Amino acid sequence: MESGDPDLRNESIGDLFKRLTSDMTLLMRQEFELFRVEMTEKGKRVGERAGMGAGMLSAAAVCGLFALATLTATVILLLSLVMPAWVAALIVTVAYGGVAGVLAIAGKRKLDTVRAPVPTQTIETVKEDIEWAKTRTSSARR
Repeated sequence: MESGDPDLRNESIGDLFKRLTSDMTLLMRQEFELFRVEMTEKGKRVGERAGMGAGMLSAAAVCGLFALATLTATVILLLSLVMPAWVAALIVTVAYGGVAGVLAIAGKRKLDTVRAPVPTQTIETVKEDIEWAKTRTSSARR
């Protein structure tokens, strides 16, 4: 028993139960607050990663659009000076398609790292609270 605690053996069962209820209510409020703060923080981090992955996929879509739209007359015409025009158009299309593919793979990898947030700190403190309660109840039986 701690030096600051009154002798609990002299208190009535009603007072002890009231004290227990009050302590449990306070503990649950604190655990809920910790859960809320932890999940808010983890939610922000997940949102940032998801935003980056979505941005990369958007960039891949734009590059894909350029791959279709930029069968650019300038490049195709330049290449067509040394080869048939259809070969020049195919080379430009494959190059832009390659860029779009690399961006799409990078964006997918970024999105794959996004995980559901788990309140690990709250889980740990709840486990500690349970262990503490077990030791308190076993010492009260003595």
